Amino acid sequence: MFFTLSLLSFPISSTLLAQDIKMVEIPSGSFYMGSKGEGEDYDEAPIHKVIISHSFRMGETEITNRQYEIFRPEHSKLRGKNGVSTEDDDAVVNVSYNDALEYCRWLSKKENKNYRLPTEAEWEYACRAGTYTQYYTGDGIPSSMSRNQTIARDYKPVSLKVGVTPPNSFGLYDMHGNVEEWCMDWYGAYSSEEEIDPIGPANGEYRVTRGGSHNTPARYLRSANRMAMIPEDKHSLTGFRVVESEISLVSNVIDKEKAYFLEPIPFVIEPKDKSVPFYSHNHQPSVTWCDNGDIIAAWFSANEENGRGMVVLSSRLRKGADSWEPAQLFYKVPDRNMTGTSIFNNKKGEIYHFNGVEAAGDWQNLMVVMRKSNDNGFTWSQSKIIAAEHSKRHQIISGTSYTSKEWILQACDAGPDGNAGTALLISKDGGISWKDEWDGAVMPDFSQGKKGTTIAGIHAGVVGLKDGSIMALGRGNSIKNNDGINKMPMSISQDGGRGWTYSASEFPPIDGGQRLILMRLNEGPILLVSFTDHPQRTSKSERGMLFTKSDGTTYKGYGMYAALSYDDGKSWKVKKLLTDGKERFLDGGAWTGNFIMDKNNAEPRGYLAAVQSPDGMIHIVSSRLHYRFNLKWLEE
Repeated sequence: MFFTLSLLSFPISSTLLAQDIKMVEIPSGSFYMGSKGEGEDYDEAPIHKVIISHSFRMGETEITNRQYEIFRPEHSKLRGKNGVSTEDDDAVVNVSYNDALEYCRWLSKKENKNYRLPTEAEWEYACRAGTYTQYYTGDGIPSSMSRNQTIARDYKPVSLKVGVTPPNSFGLYDMHGNVEEWCMDWYGAYSSEEEIDPIGPANGEYRVTRGGSHNTPARYLRSANRMAMIPEDKHSLTGFRVVESEISLVSNVIDKEKAYFLEPIPFVIEPKDKSVPFYSHNHQPSVTWCDNGDIIAAWFSANEENGRGMVVLSSRLRKGADSWEPAQLFYKVPDRNMTGTSIFNNKKGEIYHFNGVEAAGDWQNLMVVMRKSNDNGFTWSQSKIIAAEHSKRHQIISGTSYTSKEWILQACDAGPDGNAGTALLISKDGGISWKDEWDGAVMPDFSQGKKGTTIAGIHAGVVGLKDGSIMALGRGNSIKNNDGINKMPMSISQDGGRGWTYSASEFPPIDGGQRLILMRLNEGPILLVSFTDHPQRTSKSERGMLFTKSDGTTYKGYGMYAALSYDDGKSWKVKKLLTDGKERFLDGGAWTGNFIMDKNNAEPRGYLAAVQSPDGMIHIVSSRLHYRFNLKWLEE
């Protein structure tokens, strides 16, 4: 959004504006960012090397009232609030992060240049100007730079005139004090690794501010000191300065043309509220996005999978947050087994929740209920029974999806047996009524070329194809290919789920403690996420899969991988091990336990669930961990 102003009523023209904002050339280089991080300054650690690979131009001073009010004249009404920032050449304050961002956009359009806020790393690099003392002036600031540097309940009126105290060796004024300055980055923890042009987390709750201000103790003015504010906040301590650079850095928007693979983080977080039941076995998750930008996951928690104590818990990753919230009770019918959960955003302002409810404590005699939320999963409607018979074929599997006809497909295990296959509940009227097209036939023969009324393999992933047919891949019921090698079964229905034809896929079968994902991405391809083998049940000679590097060479990888099909499952031209190559020691929870992720190894097993949020980010949850990457990363 750009603000258009008539300059006829202002004495300063836009052509004079660039000359009015004096810029200083900051050379490229490297420095060590942060401090030891002692006490309340823990967020300044670890000290880590940062390379600023580009030169840039930075405002010699903070933006002043006169400069800002050419853009937004109504701001003049705030001059003198709390007794500060009264004059034309005083640093502007009482501006939010978005106010500062909009000024940069407006200025960029006026000057046909790329103005923006500095990144946090650029700001500290420019402030230090080669120094590693507390301040660029040494281990203290001179009295000339002091503007009532104490805890002030009521602000002491001080001058905020810019450019009157000694500059640093780059020629920048007021980097210690005067006013805090907005930076571009979301606030987040530092990495210990060397970084090149870091731009902070992809999202967050707070934006970084730097430099400290008047009426604030001097230790908050240090070069390394980090502060942050809610982006909508504005007060008399904070203003900003601008950067002009050919490098247009964006940290708060997922750029679909940029490859992302983020650090895996746990989503199963033990509740702080001890009244929330939380057991030793947390498993079988589902995940979806919310219209407000949050991500929510739900899963069962139990000591015994076939016990009556099982509950369904949920957690939420708030938009912009770096970690999931502690678990909360999501759904529980007292003293009934609750096996099988799926949550699904219908892209029409509602989230659906499907759950199995047992008559007793096993996971065989289940009915199916459905709930809806119209407020991003904070409250839910009463349970509606959509499959009333307590019977087999009702163990809900995560992965609810739409077909091209907007039918809703909800897969369910056809029974507690690992070879029972998968049933399919279908709604053709937006979730009002549901039907399993099964004709009551006996267990089908899941052999190559055979036909039946049940999907081959339990825990199946199901996806609608462009020609109106339905494809599924499942666990168990392996089918031998032409070479006599067991493969994951593929099932195709061309009659709306009534009948299925079975064939061997090109993928290895999976087994206990493993569940695959099959889904269509927003960009069009079909995504499969599965496992190369079972680490305990696959012979050593058959373990792993061959993956191709960008240079055409191959290597053997083990564990969770992704495959992409651009022709509705006829071929899978992209196969990629789900790791960024960094070595990590991780806890996969449930049946997975501890494992090492590195360039040749990904998570060895887990119950997978997935969703792709509107920004293009693919969210995979296993039994405990949350992975985030995008199509661009898969295709690299």
